[in-house]
Parts: sequence; structure tokens; C-alpha cells
Amino acid sequence: MFARIAGVYDPLNRLLSLGIDQRWRRALLERAGDVRGARVIDACCGTGDVALVFARAGASVVGVDFTPEMLQHAQRKKGSLPRHAATPAFAHGDALRLPVQPAAADVCTVAFGIRNVVDRRGALREMARVVRPGGRVLVLEFTMPPGRLLGALYRFYFTRVLPGVGRLVSRDAEAYSYLPRTVMAWPSPRAFQTEMEQAGLVECGHSLLTRGIACLHWGRVAGGAP
Repeated sequence: MFARIAGVYDPLNRLLSLGIDQRWRRALLERAGDVRGARVIDACCGTGDVALVFARAGASVVGVDFTPEMLQHAQRKKGSLPRHAATPAFAHGDALRLPVQPAAADVCTVAFGIRNVVDRRGALREMARVVRPGGRVLVLEFTMPPGRLLGALYRFYFTRVLPGVGRLVSRDAEAYSYLPRTVMAWPSPRAFQTEMEQAGLVECGHSLLTRGIACLHWGRVAGGAP
């Protein structure tokens, strides 16, 4: 499915989120702190948007994704980086078996991808495995906004408007029906934070973005200096 929509993935993200998805990625970077010289693994990297944001901030980044067609688009976007930025590397791989040595990274991120992993708890443990003690695991994901009115409006947009626009542009009915199904089945922010804690991460927390349309989660690998 992701192979089929790789060519329209970026423009549809901008259109369907009204460009707000870029603001969410900047919030992810801000939560990571000063990443100059840091080693960052971006799991489920897709077309490389998060990897490029971190590279522009001075990090050394490896993006990993299961879909070669997505990685082809990520490779093409590396030319947009300024000269001073380290060029990210992109690798074909599984979020449940990241091709990374234990404790090799300072930060591991995943943005809008962990919903697509068959074992999200296993993915969290794998992300923690590749991060050094004291390093951070950051997760950016959609969620359902609280409140009766906003929740109802969002469900209407998410289940009626978004699939129609996505189907019209991508000509793939399944892909943009899949998105609302997986988001509506996603655990609450508090429940997912508990899953991060159960994966062995400490000092976990979360912050709702854009009135709860998305949620930024964080945790630290025990031991070592932050």
C-alpha cells in the first residue's frame, strides 16, 4: 500500500493537514533538544521528512523504512539540505529489527509510523535497544482530540472528507481509508505512555499538539547522562 502511494505521499500530507504536519515535526525536534553532533535513528522514516529536519539541525541521521519506494523519494530530497548539514543515510529495514548496533544512537524517533508496525510494543523495545543509556526515544503520532464538539468534527473530517480527497488525488481507495481506521483504533495518549514505560523507558511524558489531533511522546533510556 505504501509503495502505491509513495509518489503522492508528501503533497497529500501537506494538503490534508493544511501544512500543520511540518509544525509537528519541528515540535519533535524541539523536544529532542540540541542535536548538533548527535546520532539519530529515524524508524519508519518514509520519505525522510523527519530525517531532513534533524539533519538541518546538525544531527547525523540514519532513516530506516520497510518500503523501498518511500526510500527512493527520501534519497531524492537530500539535495534540499544546506551545505553545512550532514547528509542523512537511508536504509531498508524493519522497525522490529533495526539494522543498528545496541546503544549506537543518542535519539531514536518515529513519526506517524508506529501505527503501521504489527507489534508496537516490540517496536518500542527495539527503539530503546538502539539508544544509549540516557538517550531519548520520541514518538509523534495521530490521536483523537478530546471534547464532544471537536471530536465529532474531527471524526467527520477524518472518516468522510479525508478518505475522499485522498482517494481522488492518489486514486487509491484503500490507503486513505486505512489511515482513519488505524487512528481511531489507536490507544489514548495515557495508555500509549504506559506502553512506553512497560518497554523500559523512564521519565516518559506526552504533549497534545493542535488541540489533540496529534500527540508527541517521549521517554529516556535508563542510566547514563541525558
